[in-house]
Amino acid sequence: MAYILLAEDDQFLSDGLSRTLRHSGHKIDSAKNGVDAEAAVFSNAYDLVILDIGLPQRDGLTVLENLRKVGKSLPVLILTARDTPEDRIHGLDLGANDYLCKPFNVGELEARIRALLRKDKWANQTAIKVGSLSLDTFANRFSIDDQPIDLSAREYLVLELMLQRRGRVVFKNDLIEHLSSLERDMSSNALDIVIHRLRKKIEHSGCSIQTVKGLGFIIE
Repeated sequence: MAYILLAEDDQFLSDGLSRTLRHSGHKIDSAKNGVDAEAAVFSNAYDLVILDIGLPQRDGLTVLENLRKVGKSLPVLILTARDTPEDRIHGLDLGANDYLCKPFNVGELEARIRALLRKDKWANQTAIKVGSLSLDTFANRFSIDDQPIDLSAREYLVLELMLQRRGRVVFKNDLIEHLSSLERDMSSNALDIVIHRLRKKIEHSGCSIQTVKGLGFIIE
């Protein structure tokens, strides 16, 4: 599950990809031009950007270059009809993490997204385990002793971030910001409810979520 910006001016393609990626469990924002795409990245905590080069108002390569100049390090996958070796080299040298040419296979696009997210979040690991709690980074599924856990979207995002930073305190504000991909008005009290439910769901996993007073939580 990831928060993705799709910057694509072809309405038909954008709508189709958005539906497909939402069906795979991702939250998708769309931008139809380069100015809006750049502004969106500065305003939201995206996990990935899918970026068309031929955007109106500001082309995709300029957007990419501007993001990298100010230190935005999130993965960027270029999706474009420009398929010469020179185009691919230029895009990658400007800071793209991957480059896929149109027309493309949707299954391949989804696999590339998984690979980029796996590298960025999980250092290319396909399975993360703490006690008997495990996360399959391919299927985006948590389990205990190989039995899937039924998690809400909120619970999944919180447990994912805590597992990502296992052994370290995860600040409350970071968790609330992480949940902003689902809703902008997430409160501290609502987060506490999510943590309470998660504690019950993982209590037999050999790990637990501990409160660090005044700071946040840690999974041990």
